[in-house]
This record gives sequence, structure tokens and C-alpha cells, in this order.
Amino acid sequence: MDCCVLRKIDADMLAEIELLRQDYIDAGSDIYGAGPLLRMTSIEQWWDFIKKLEDPATVPDYWVVSEHFVYLRKSDNKIVGVIQFRHYFNSFLETYGGHIGYSVRPGERRKGYATRMLAECLHVCRDFGLKQVLVTCDQNNEGSRRTILANGGVYENTVYYEPEDVFLQRYWIDL
Repeated sequence: MDCCVLRKIDADMLAEIELLRQDYIDAGSDIYGAGPLLRMTSIEQWWDFIKKLEDPATVPDYWVVSEHFVYLRKSDNKIVGVIQFRHYFNSFLETYGGHIGYSVRPGERRKGYATRMLAECLHVCRDFGLKQVLVTCDQNNEGSRRTILANGGVYENTVYYEPEDVFLQRYWIDL
């Protein structure tokens, strides 16, 4: 596996993020860790939105201060994954979403990227001052479960999220 770096998203990455978005659309896959990227009508609209999430004064209702990162493969500057660090909880995140959401590009899955990407994001969380983080995953997502466990996740419980008819497993990771 090529060496990668966790990098905060900046405007220079938008063309590559547009390609990433299309890969998820083509695969019929959700993209966790990129906020509402799939629901936005343009990459510029999404960029404006995630910039608002970084500033407590501009965070939209029902959202929390968040930082968005890409996992960038050094050899070809390809984004292999995205990850979002949420600084604190609202009621939804406390029960269902957790501090971190992440996703690996469909064509790059099962190569170990998620485990390394999450590990690097945990350093960001620790540097921010958190002592523990909550990470959740669909109970049927074996890859995500293994990623969380490989990073020290301790299972707490499973909750049902009715709007999407899914059971979510909740894991705590001590930092």
C-alpha cells in the first residue's frame, strides 16, 4: 500500500473531490465523512457549507463544528478516503453518529486505508483535547467494525435508527 497523509481539505482539492463524489455515485455508495457531499448540487455549494462548519459562529442549525480531511496517497495525489471530525455532540451525534465519520473511495476499499486513516484522525482528536471518541457503524459493515476494533474501539451497544431502518453499533476509543 502506498504511503498516505491525512490533510485538511482545501480549495485546491475540489476538482479531485468532484471525481471522488462521482465514484461514490457510480458505485451507488454512501459517503460518510464528507457531510452532505452527495446531496449538494455543486462542489462549490458543498465547499461553502463545510467552511461554515469550521466556525462556531456560522455552523448551521442541527450541525456541529467539524473539520473535514482527505486521506491522500502520496504517489499519485489521489484521494483514497475522507474523514470528518466533529468537535462535540448534538443529540443525533451523541446517539447515532459519534465524533468521526469516514469513508474509503469505492475502488480503494479493502486495502487497509480506513484503519490508517482513522488512526491518524484519532491523533487530531487527541490534539484537540478529547480523551475519548465515539465511532459508530452499521452492524452489517464488517470492514468498518474491524477498522474501529483495530484502533482500540470498545463496543458499548447497538441502537436502531428508524429513518434509515438500520442498526448502528457504538464503539468508544480511549485516546
